[in-house]
Amino acid sequence: MASTRPLSAPRGRRAAAFTPALFLAPFLLLFALTLLAPVGYAVWMSLFREQAASGLGFGGTETLFVGVDNYLRALTDPGFRRGFAHIALYCAVYIPVMVGGALALALLLDSALARAKRFFQLAYFLPHAVPGLIAAVIWGFLYTPGLSPVIDFLSVFGAEWDLLGPDAVLFSMANAATWQWIGYNMVIFYAALQAVPRETLEAAVMDGAGPLRTAWSVKLPMIRSSIVLTCLFTAVGSIQLFNEPEVLRARSSAISPEWSPVMFIYQAAFTEHDYGLAAAASLLLAVLGAALSFLITSLGNRRKEA
Repeated sequence: MASTRPLSAPRGRRAAAFTPALFLAPFLLLFALTLLAPVGYAVWMSLFREQAASGLGFGGTETLFVGVDNYLRALTDPGFRRGFAHIALYCAVYIPVMVGGALALALLLDSALARAKRFFQLAYFLPHAVPGLIAAVIWGFLYTPGLSPVIDFLSVFGAEWDLLGPDAVLFSMANAATWQWIGYNMVIFYAALQAVPRETLEAAVMDGAGPLRTAWSVKLPMIRSSIVLTCLFTAVGSIQLFNEPEVLRARSSAISPEWSPVMFIYQAAFTEHDYGLAAAASLLLAVLGAALSFLITSLGNRRKEA
């Protein structure tokens, strides 16, 4: 018995070290298949371009290695750059309205005067249960004169609004996205507010702080991490805008086929069949998303430390 003990201890240590790897293996396998492999394939595709084997178009196509040429084509394409300009304006409108509106709703539900909290939580969250494509179609009808009861009602009083015109279509898209996502973000903020110690709130009230002062000076600072996380998700989701402009494009001449970067990628891949350009543009968009994530997270951590 004594002679076997020195041998069993190393085996036990090896088994203990192997156990975490065994549990992590399914996740690592799925992660490699669903993320690493597609990204690697996109990188490979972005380095090649297909073109006709002969000048007359006979003989099929051939794949040529072009290096970073696809990236340069994407960066110098006016449509791709205009898409980023559109998204910048969209973010300037959408993110403050989304985050501010969700915060306001969460604070109202968390206040002592709120009634029927469960009902309003469900009512605010229900639009998020509608698929994004279906929501865009619904709002497309609501924005179309002759089909929209809202526009018909306003026209009775002489108000003529072209919600799909060049000056209003961006706000219309932001409104549709806000309607769908504000309840989801409200639930995140409301859950964070429930974790705020009640003793802290009671102490603020005893010090003479009113509801607005308590919300601004106590509640919001204590849920800063949730606010940063929501801003991060909202910003990254905004640069991937596709459903709303693609659906409304059939009803608005102000939306071009390359209105957003994702629409540019879609057109390059499935209309022009230029998969190298689409892959390069996709990776550039991914780099922008990573940079935004780093920037927002860094600013949030810096304010938290301050």
